[in-house]
Amino acid sequence: MSAWQLVAVGLVMLLGLIGVLVPGIPGPLIVWAGVLWWAVTEKSGPAWAVLMGATAVLLLNQALKWLLPVRDLRAAGAPYRTLFLAGVAGIVGFFVLPVIGAVVGAVGGLYLLERIRLGGHGDAWASTRTVMRTLGLSVLVELLACLLVVGGWAGTVLAR
Repeated sequence: MSAWQLVAVGLVMLLGLIGVLVPGIPGPLIVWAGVLWWAVTEKSGPAWAVLMGATAVLLLNQALKWLLPVRDLRAAGAPYRTLFLAGVAGIVGFFVLPVIGAVVGAVGGLYLLERIRLGGHGDAWASTRTVMRTLGLSVLVELLACLLVVGGWAGTVLAR
């Protein structure tokens, strides 16, 4: 696979990660499509293994989403911009501190943004807890699943 194709696959996966944070965009499906494109083009054992692993992780993610409470963005109370930026902080956190950094970055980013918006620790912490109760867990599970898939793909590409 050429370098420009790898960049294009990476951009598709980045679009999928952003799609997790934006309602209406099927982020996990886009991430999976990027892995599928790479595996079909690459045609190697590790590529097929990554595709199978990505499929399993994303199917497990879908099963977990059915068990978690439904997202209710109106009940969260935080502006959409704050939620989006907290998700971006989770993506950055994943690459700074692999796996656990996604949770630390998302929750920490949400708290920091709410502290700036609301002005005090007590109000910011209460808002962060409310957001995490209403939609945070389902978004974090979906984001973590997609980040694991992208991380597996990136690790395989870099190992070759």
